[in-house]
Amino acid sequence: MSQRRRTGTLALAALVLLVGGCTEAAGGVRGTPGAAGLRDPLFPKLGNGGYDVAHYDLTLAYDPATGRLDGTAEITARATQDLSAFNLDLAGLTVRGATVDGAPAAYNRAANELTLRPRDELAKGKEFTATVTYTGVPEPLTDADGSKEGWLRTADGAIAVGEPAGSMTWFPGNNHPSDKATYTLTLTLPAGLDGFSNGVRTERRTEKDGRVTTVWHTAEPMASYLATVAIGRYETGTATALGTVPVLTAAEALVAPGSAALRAEIPELLARQVKRFGPYPFSAAGAVVTRDGTLGYALETQSRPVFPAASFDRATLLHEQAHQWFGNSVTPESWQDIWLNEGFATYGEWLYAEEYEHVPASTHFARAFAQDANWAFPPAAPPAAENLFDPPVYQRGAMVLHKLRETVGDDVFDEILRGWAEKYRHANATTDDFTAYAESVAGRDLDALWDVWLYGDEKPEKP
Repeated sequence: MSQRRRTGTLALAALVLLVGGCTEAAGGVRGTPGAAGLRDPLFPKLGNGGYDVAHYDLTLAYDPATGRLDGTAEITARATQDLSAFNLDLAGLTVRGATVDGAPAAYNRAANELTLRPRDELAKGKEFTATVTYTGVPEPLTDADGSKEGWLRTADGAIAVGEPAGSMTWFPGNNHPSDKATYTLTLTLPAGLDGFSNGVRTERRTEKDGRVTTVWHTAEPMASYLATVAIGRYETGTATALGTVPVLTAAEALVAPGSAALRAEIPELLARQVKRFGPYPFSAAGAVVTRDGTLGYALETQSRPVFPAASFDRATLLHEQAHQWFGNSVTPESWQDIWLNEGFATYGEWLYAEEYEHVPASTHFARAFAQDANWAFPPAAPPAAENLFDPPVYQRGAMVLHKLRETVGDDVFDEILRGWAEKYRHANATTDDFTAYAESVAGRDLDALWDVWLYGDEKPEKP
């Protein structure tokens, strides 16, 4: 139940919030509400202004029999303006209560926006903790391209994927790639079920009622769309990659035998990618493989990509592992820059095939050049949300990198590829950042290349 009517003063404050006004707190802070959306070119309502999240501490209990999720989200953040109120993205679910720095906070729901007004306004630069308790049966989202994301129920559990918006179906947050944070996730399930998430599992315990709790920690910054949970009956495998990185794989029992051999290759494949991309950016690695029918695509969820069994092949695994550098560590500032994820991961496939399977990258380039679908729009300018995962973002994005390689030569290209991953490690970047960085390493103007291959509307007469 909302706390807005606790006192007359608080009720008036909540009314001011709803009409977008500002008030002056006793401490002298004169704040305004944070923006309810970051005006992303493709998803203007995603994300929120006025604060920057440092850490999510999520405590979840799930009952697959009913589909009910009970959650507490403790969000540590810093105010980036004098703040009278702020929003969190949350789809569905029922909010039971909210506090800011331990004091009850007024809250209001409007569509996918949860607005919190702290009792005391927050000065710019102040670190604060917002806690939201919630419950309900999460419902998946249907994307503009018709695919499903968010919290997806399975026969005996669930799997959560969030690109671009689905994470708000199971926890409240600043749901935009520009605001990355570390995570701790505590997951409690009925006995007999396994649960997995990102990062390193730091604890496993049996509760007095027989339920099993696991705790997962993601030490490196992560965009909300890369958070995942997998619940069900899984078979696991463990290994070590790169000398120190723990590798944990999980496959639903039905598809575990067929996926075991490729899962066992993950340490070797990561070692080969490190030679090309530079140091692995995370403290854990692995994969989750689900039976077909729930998830219609693979996703590069941070440190532990998820795959439907039909998509768990070497090329797709390499693609999602390449995302750990390009997309997960170096994350786009806005969704319009997604070719920095998909073009790089696709070219990573081409580079692997060239070095280890004796198929030149030029062969893949020629095939991509010949396909009309790759010329529907420039890779750096998907025209609408439904085009986020269209061929130009992947194939033509990779073509940009191949033309860059041809223009600057292999040695300089390798320096650009590794240096880009190093310079923006655990940060956000834009297309302009990349073109400026490539030119700085190459020591030359590359506008002619960008004009045709990155931004051009027309297909060149020759490759």
